[in-house]
Amino acid sequence: MNRLYHNPRCSKSRQTKELLESNGTEFEVIEYLKKTPSVNELREIVKMLGLQSAHELIRTKETVYAEKNIAALKNDETALLKAMTENPVLIERPIFVSGDRAAIGRPPESVLELT
Repeated sequence: MNRLYHNPRCSKSRQTKELLESNGTEFEVIEYLKKTPSVNELREIVKMLGLQSAHELIRTKETVYAEKNIAALKNDETALLKAMTENPVLIERPIFVSGDRAAIGRPPESVLELT
């Protein structure tokens, strides 16, 4: 089943959701601020996105990034993933997962390659 990790307050996330719906794509919506992915789920998402590090999935401009000195964890994958589960606002959004592949909806059209 396809999944969209979604934040309804984010315009890019809303645009991505609308694009997938208008394309007829079936997917489960996961409001990750309410139902945060586990460390293992995030580890898999990082892998599916083809990222070199979990740090690439972090929103570095969020206040909590500086407040909790997340930059100091840059070389500790598990600590980065744990920080995202404890502070889900740090997770880049939206993320569309289809099978064993994933895409970040920035721009929203980038998820269409997985449909």
